[in-house]
Amino acid sequence: MKKLEVFGVTKLKGQIIISGSKNASLPILAATLLSNKKISLTNLPRVKDIETMLLLLKSLGSIIKDNKKVITIKNNKQANFFASYGLVKTMRAGILVLGPLLAKFGKAKVSLPGGCAIGTRPVDIHLKALSKLGVKYKIIQGYVYASAPQGLIGANIRFSKISVGATENLIIAASLAKGKTILSNCAIEPEIKDLVIFLNKMGCNVKWIKKRTVKIEGVTKINELNYEVMPDRIEAGTYLIAAALTEGNLRIKGIDSKIIKTEINVLKKIGAKIVQRKNEIIIQGSKKIKNINIRTAPYPGFPTDLQAQMMVLLCKASKKSYIREEIFENRFMHVAELNRMGAKISINGNKATIEGNIKFEAAELMATDLRASVSLILAALVSKGKSVINRIYHLDRGYENIEKKMKKIGAKIKRVN
Repeated sequence: MKKLEVFGVTKLKGQIIISGSKNASLPILAATLLSNKKISLTNLPRVKDIETMLLLLKSLGSIIKDNKKVITIKNNKQANFFASYGLVKTMRAGILVLGPLLAKFGKAKVSLPGGCAIGTRPVDIHLKALSKLGVKYKIIQGYVYASAPQGLIGANIRFSKISVGATENLIIAASLAKGKTILSNCAIEPEIKDLVIFLNKMGCNVKWIKKRTVKIEGVTKINELNYEVMPDRIEAGTYLIAAALTEGNLRIKGIDSKIIKTEINVLKKIGAKIVQRKNEIIIQGSKKIKNINIRTAPYPGFPTDLQAQMMVLLCKASKKSYIREEIFENRFMHVAELNRMGAKISINGNKATIEGNIKFEAAELMATDLRASVSLILAALVSKGKSVINRIYHLDRGYENIEKKMKKIGAKIKRVN
């Protein structure tokens, strides 16, 4: 099994070009199932989750051509309605094919999803909302058997809880439903806004009518489309935190700073110097890191996907800090590994107390999920000696060319078997 060796102590300097967004690409790829026309996508990140989604689409009948820069997708009129556990088990986004399959064909059999073991991420929010569009479903032996005998019919739906995946699934499904659908209490992450732009350019009729309310008028005609996926704000945030942690100096290109405003404000509060320009951010890390208290929240709050990385940074703060995890109930699994490196972090329910002024020590480590794995790299960058990170397949699910990018900015990092 592959491992990463990381040698500290390192100050990161140079330029990073941000890849396309994994979290925007996955729902957009699922939404291509609505179409029989040719759809060309650029700026897809080459990460494992995208490979898995492309394999899933192929298994459903999509014809996919990949020339590395552009992926072209065309769907036959005949399709398979079965999304197997073998393909869905490694990523949560597999459930996103449920909505478009029901919208287009009126039936689907989709495995309950897998992915990182960071929390339950229940699909009941998706299923209850779809049932209001006329879907009947049963869960049998880990599979959702769903059908819409009369086709999908527009409805007024309020989500019981803000859910990124359910918002995406319902927007996609309602795009071909008969009549008008109003979705309220929606997630409003930039990746969802990107999905809406994609759908509208494809010929759908989706409009935001309030901050968390969207109106979808069902359509019958879908257009051919070329589309460029937005940049990855979580990757950008990870490198910003890496620069702040290592007293680095990075120019991060290809990202609109408006979509990571919360993260930038937090980094400024802890002492980083940040200059925002059009499609680039320049950050200079400070020798003294100030403590801060953070609560993860749905966008535009602080993202749960940057919680582990920020925790590493706060271990170097001058005083005690607190992080309250409000999104997933099991997202502190990196804490045990960080404590093995010398951190002093204690957990009480969904609250982490992080003692400051820590000197990390190199260690052999085990990645538990995607964002935890990158947090261990960050800690290793500021640890004296060689750290070894195991189970890096988690990392490959969401970070494109991370070793190459890290090496270019001065990290001593290599992949070994």
